[in-house]
Amino acid sequence: MKQSSLSPRILHAGVCAAQETSSTAPAAHAGKALPRWDLSALYAGMDDPALGADLAEATRQAQAFASQYQGKLAALSGPELAQALAQFEGIEEKLGRAGSYASLLFAADSSDAAVSRFSQSINEQLTTISADLLFFSLELNRLDDDSLEDRLKSPDLQRWQPYLRDVRMYRPHQLADEVEKVLLEKSVTGAQAWCRLFDETIASLRVTVDGQEMTVGEALNRLSDSDRGVRERAGQAVGGVFADKLRLFSLITNTLAKDKSIADGLRHYPRPTSARNLSNMVEDEVVDALVSAVKADYPRLSHRYYSLKAKWMGLEKLEHWDRNAPLPGGDDREIPWEEAKAIVQKAYDGFDPRVGKVIETFLTNPWIDVPPAPGKSPGAFAHPTVPSAHPYILLNYHGRIRDVMTLAHELGHGVHQVLAARQGYFMSDTPLTLAETASVFGEMLTFQSLLDAEKDPARRRLLLAGKVEDMLNTVVRQVAFYDFETRVHDERRTGELLPERIGEIWRDVQTESLGPAFNFTPDYDVFWAYIPHFIHSPFYVYAYAFGDCLVNALYRVFSEGAPGFQDKYVAMLEAGGTLRHKELLAPFGLDASDPAFWRKGLDVISGFIDELEQG
Repeated sequence: MKQSSLSPRILHAGVCAAQETSSTAPAAHAGKALPRWDLSALYAGMDDPALGADLAEATRQAQAFASQYQGKLAALSGPELAQALAQFEGIEEKLGRAGSYASLLFAADSSDAAVSRFSQSINEQLTTISADLLFFSLELNRLDDDSLEDRLKSPDLQRWQPYLRDVRMYRPHQLADEVEKVLLEKSVTGAQAWCRLFDETIASLRVTVDGQEMTVGEALNRLSDSDRGVRERAGQAVGGVFADKLRLFSLITNTLAKDKSIADGLRHYPRPTSARNLSNMVEDEVVDALVSAVKADYPRLSHRYYSLKAKWMGLEKLEHWDRNAPLPGGDDREIPWEEAKAIVQKAYDGFDPRVGKVIETFLTNPWIDVPPAPGKSPGAFAHPTVPSAHPYILLNYHGRIRDVMTLAHELGHGVHQVLAARQGYFMSDTPLTLAETASVFGEMLTFQSLLDAEKDPARRRLLLAGKVEDMLNTVVRQVAFYDFETRVHDERRTGELLPERIGEIWRDVQTESLGPAFNFTPDYDVFWAYIPHFIHSPFYVYAYAFGDCLVNALYRVFSEGAPGFQDKYVAMLEAGGTLRHKELLAPFGLDASDPAFWRKGLDVISGFIDELEQG
């Protein structure tokens, strides 16, 4: 089954961002229930006969496919191989539909025991069916280059060239068929099981703040409260709850890091980040250039901004619970859901009516799960599901301006997923580095729309400061997360890390990235434990910084009035995963392999801070 791209905004620009930067659910929504999604485009329910029929049919088709093609790919002609690929994609899409339904149900309420059991059962069935299909990609990778090149002269097979290119990237890291099958079948009792334990543990935790018991997500939302005392008590309460579970979270982290280290060693990846970079279709050197550029700019970006923030707040030092505090004089107005929809719709319409039309389909159909709810995954994500259905978006909307930006972000993902769906199930998927392009661009469109409409200098300054904080969370914070993961995985290769050592690494990285304006208290040493990307998607996080810097450069081209920009932009999204970053950016005159490229993106953030300093 194709890996589900739950595109979770799980860190800032993601789930944890939404947790840390929004306040408690506003009373403005009390009179009218916020919309929940309707998953019936996939299945009517866990007991839907269509689901059982699809799984049974996929089982039959997978077995027949293996009987027809296993051990025979080398003898197929170009048209015959194209036919096999089409059959393979059809089976995988059936599995993807079932997997999407199970994962979305689980995201909506992981505390429901029946849903958890159903999700696990579906994962186990999909793994069993996939075992019959595993041979196909392994045999594709054993085809001789010259022989495959000759077959690609067939027009039927030429359509599949991007898919074959991407599958065959893994040739140097492929293991023997029997080993690959064992790794696949044991995954449900290995890494997947540890991820499930993490999710269910987080969902079950309760934090008491000011006498009120709440979920972790609700408590983290208090870190953006205008009352510093509330923020402090929330920060300490969250730290206390995670400290109580620290041995468990440390065990999960150590186990998954070791599991990855074993797999990386078997597959001969040179370093822990290499597998992620390969799946992102980006060279190690390009990622290194991004990370180096951001870390070198910590002083002129985050250090400079947070020193300004401390001064604005009248503080000598900021504590960790002050990082996302609203600025003095900030607009703490609750933004109703209908107004949020109108703000984002206007921004996308103003960019291009074609894109605006796609946005409208999301906002007028039950494709978005909006309100916070017990057991629901914190934060936000957009999930493409399958081309024969449509994407779904999960939010935890609290009515703040950053929640509006989160909506704009996830709708950008949705637009990308809808436009790319024409490439089919396999080739609609985009690497994580490019998956963040449309989402971050949508945020920038919405921000600029609000900024252009704001005439009051004080409110304009607050908007600008909010955008800088979002960009720092997306770029600086994500690169710091990447640095933290790198250090943890590197050290894990020589032995298990004690919880205290993981906390030391976390504090070192936060001190380096956020700068001298902060005083970090010991309770902050445990805050690494709630970040889901470290568990589910190791080294995912740099994709946010990649996407933000890329969009900064892309938006500059747009704002300078480049002719035909909208047409090129839509074509880029429609390409899905068929093109690499060099090919996609070339029409805009951009090249991510150029070290100066990242500097241009960072200059945009620095320029905003310059404006704030002058104000």
